[in-house]
Amino acid sequence: MDDALRYLDTAGLRRLYAARQLSPVEFTEDTLALIADLDPALGAFVTVAADRALAEAARAEERVLRLGEAAWEGRPLLGVPLSVKDLTATEGIRTTRGSLALRDAVPGQDAPAVARLRRAGAVVLGKTTTSEGGWSAGTVNRLGPAAANPWDLSRSAGGSSGGAGAAVAAGLGIAGTGTDGAGSIRIPAAFCGVVGFKPTHGRVPYVPHCPDRLAHLGPLARTVDDAELLLRVMAGPDARDPDSLLPPHDPPAGDGPLRIAWIEGLTAPGSTGPADRQRAAVERLAAAGHHVEEIPPPFGDAYPALVTLLAAAEAAASPAADEALADPARLAVVRHGRTLSAVQLVRAEAERAELTGKLASCLERFDVLAMPTVPVPPFAVDAWHPDAPAYDDPLAWLSWAPAAFPFNMAGLPAVSVPAGFGPEGLPVGLQLAAARHHDALVLRVAKEVERANPWRDAHPGKDRDLT
Repeated sequence: MDDALRYLDTAGLRRLYAARQLSPVEFTEDTLALIADLDPALGAFVTVAADRALAEAARAEERVLRLGEAAWEGRPLLGVPLSVKDLTATEGIRTTRGSLALRDAVPGQDAPAVARLRRAGAVVLGKTTTSEGGWSAGTVNRLGPAAANPWDLSRSAGGSSGGAGAAVAAGLGIAGTGTDGAGSIRIPAAFCGVVGFKPTHGRVPYVPHCPDRLAHLGPLARTVDDAELLLRVMAGPDARDPDSLLPPHDPPAGDGPLRIAWIEGLTAPGSTGPADRQRAAVERLAAAGHHVEEIPPPFGDAYPALVTLLAAAEAAASPAADEALADPARLAVVRHGRTLSAVQLVRAEAERAELTGKLASCLERFDVLAMPTVPVPPFAVDAWHPDAPAYDDPLAWLSWAPAAFPFNMAGLPAVSVPAGFGPEGLPVGLQLAAARHHDALVLRVAKEVERANPWRDAHPGKDRDLT
């Protein structure tokens, strides 16, 4: 498959389908062939559902031939090949959650988001690699190879949606779904040079419901338009996720100048220095007429509270009988969770409320917050954190991404958009966040960043050798 087809967006794919210049079966076959060729080195997929994907593509093709342009009515993703993260249930396709204990598990029902994607006409290529239970932001598990970064196969794709980020960046499907409990969509997006959007908590139902109320389900794509399209398809209430049942509230994005806060002081051991590329992207927003003001981080260190919330949830979901099959690093987190008291959990929730209040106050002064998505470059492919002594403590496993997890704790919408290449020649991401339910505003600014930055035609297939 040549790069012109491999890196199509949904709009371009639809035009070719409608003009009968390309068929859904042909494009799906070519995408599956590309996966077979590249994925042994990339590790993006843990399961490829080739036969089922071709059957779905054949149904899409029959509909296009029979109805023409009318085929897309009610099916905006008709014939679009995409992937689903292996944390999310897919009927008839195994869902391992990155765990040896579930290596043969095949759900009997799709998660709500997957069911909606299928109804919209999407072709599910298979399941993308995740860390065990999505616990870490490096995509390493005991089932198979780690998810490598398409720009440099010796580096990590990030995590825990690393397989999705790698697949989308490498052109193995138009888009993918990810989950994000502390940065797990945005970190791979930044490392791999794609768009990753974490919507307002509850906008896309998360089933089974996460008791820590940190997890979000959202899209990874090569363009903001495609991320927004997947979001529209997946969003909406479902009774199995009580957080999705809140009345919809969608403030308009508007089109006038915005108040944007630039935050640069969120660093961690292993940081690479000034965020020149991300700052330059924000300066372009200022040049376009937005008011940009640099501010210090509007919250304190919430990491200890995050550890308590996540460790308690990991412990609650981990039977002692499965310990022999567990990732040893994750097991350290589980065992810490078993030592926590109810008092500690309530205190962590109080710290979450304080953080949420500080962000809400900041977002009364500003429309959008902008900052580097992560302050470190992609680390070694077989690691789950940067190589620095600070991370020898197993409970420091997510502390290197201080800009990511606060927006999970507060449930706010946040997106990572490519901002160019960093000092090591690898992608860097700009994170944008806004108040709860202001998803459209975040996406509006993300589109402005995308238009102003010469990134859309940069990809590993053109600028790096994947083989």
